[in-house]
Amino acid sequence: MIRTNPSGTLSPELLLQLAEKNKIPLPEIYSSLPALKERYENFSDLQDFLNFYYQGIDVLQDESDYQHLAFEYFRQAYRDGIHHAEIFFDIQTHVSRSIPHDTVVNGLLKGSKKAEEEFGITSDLIVCFVRHENEESALKEFYALEKYFDSGEIIGIGMDSAELPFPPENFKRLFAEAEKKGLRRCAHAGEEGPPSYIWTAVDHLKVHRVDHGIKAIEDPLLCKELAERKIPLTVCPLSNVKLQCLKSLEHAPIPQFLEIGILVTINSDDPAYFGGYLLDNMLALQNAFDWEWKVWEQLCLNGIEASFCSEQRKQELRAVLHKTVTKYLE
Repeated sequence: MIRTNPSGTLSPELLLQLAEKNKIPLPEIYSSLPALKERYENFSDLQDFLNFYYQGIDVLQDESDYQHLAFEYFRQAYRDGIHHAEIFFDIQTHVSRSIPHDTVVNGLLKGSKKAEEEFGITSDLIVCFVRHENEESALKEFYALEKYFDSGEIIGIGMDSAELPFPPENFKRLFAEAEKKGLRRCAHAGEEGPPSYIWTAVDHLKVHRVDHGIKAIEDPLLCKELAERKIPLTVCPLSNVKLQCLKSLEHAPIPQFLEIGILVTINSDDPAYFGGYLLDNMLALQNAFDWEWKVWEQLCLNGIEASFCSEQRKQELRAVLHKTVTKYLE
């Protein structure tokens, strides 16, 4: 598992639970569990989802809420057989509600530590900056988090939220600052935006990884470049369908990416909202493409190679995968 957003694991049940705990009023239409679940099932596009998502996370108020949120994600990750995860979080979304930086980060770190102790899942934190805010806002929050960069408790940065009409070049200074600090860098590009967004992310933001990236299939030269430079794509199939970026899973360009030799990986994005966690995505893809085991071995290897964990941890994960494949073949 490469990436997921813990705020995107805010299930309808947990949202109502935290709303009651923190006395956060919800719109009447969302006050019952059935109504809330129905809303989770229906998004017209990415912006429609984001409008609802930003409203829902108001229920996250104190450190224990963030710890609870993170741990609930890891509990499901453990059920899915995940051994390593890289957790994205949008700091501006929380501090704009007057939630202190330390409340967010320390809560997520405590949830991650508890999960490693109980489930053996390792993880890293990546802070994302929302592209509908200007670069000055992103830089302000970037500098506010420097102690976590210096300590290694946050290993990198990303850029997310609605791609259109916010091109990656709006954030060149931010990514240059991250490069100076030796941070890992990734960015949402080519989910709903054009292939040119991916080119910019790779050539100007100098990302190590492209999030989503499905529009790369429209540009053969770009696909060739991604394959040759071994720049991974973190594709989130169920999310892409739910947000109308793909007509159906059968339209996902993952088979073509594999044939070209791109380091494509499978991820869950915002699983509470988009129809499933990692295993749900994998099962849905299997139903769509009926792949043989070698394809899944390659996709899992791609996930290991594309991760930002240490080489020692990668070796451990390769050994787990080899053992699993051997057991399957027996």
